[in-house]
Amino acid sequence: MDEDPTQPELDRQTAYWDAAAATKTFTHPVHRPWLDGVSRHAAVLDYGCGYGRTLAALEGHGFDDLTGADTSPGMIARARREHPGTRFTVLEAPPAVDVPDGGVDLVLLFAVLTCVPRDEAQRALVGELARVLRPGGLLYVSDLLLQEDERNVERYRRFAGRYGTYGVFETGDGAVCRHHPEDWFPSLLDGFELTATRHITVATMNGHESAGIQILARKV
Repeated sequence: MDEDPTQPELDRQTAYWDAAAATKTFTHPVHRPWLDGVSRHAAVLDYGCGYGRTLAALEGHGFDDLTGADTSPGMIARARREHPGTRFTVLEAPPAVDVPDGGVDLVLLFAVLTCVPRDEAQRALVGELARVLRPGGLLYVSDLLLQEDERNVERYRRFAGRYGTYGVFETGDGAVCRHHPEDWFPSLLDGFELTATRHITVATMNGHESAGIQILARKV
């Protein structure tokens, strides 16, 4: 059966993110101790960089080879305005990145999987990031777990039939997002060595306090 042509757009939602570029604030923190052993000259790719907030934090920690990539031209335009000294690129055919095999030492994937509802698309993305990482390179994931409060449980149940996955839901302002059971991540990152995990509490882009997870994984 041919793929539903609406499915790739579900995993990009470019129009939503372009419209949100001027107003949304992202909050996932960089856990600096995880980066203490990484050279400040390491080649860093922030996939799904948004408006460049996380790369700015790394620049503040002394990193000097930084590239951001995002599917949203609106987000990249804001990133270039706010951080003119950093390289940013629009992803024309995600998840493909214009980086040679093994060309990156560290990939950041911050609050990106929550924006990619389908299993197949998440696996394709992780596969592309594995391609661009050098052997021994690091993948730093920060994302959202399934929540236990009534508001979230109700919408997980309401949208499970439509999207085929418990945890995928529509926000009030038009995005389709995904929260994850914790055991999804080892499966998704099969082929990586998971070296560290930490649980965090973050504010979502719409201001709700949510349980999150950060994982540091090494390409083997």
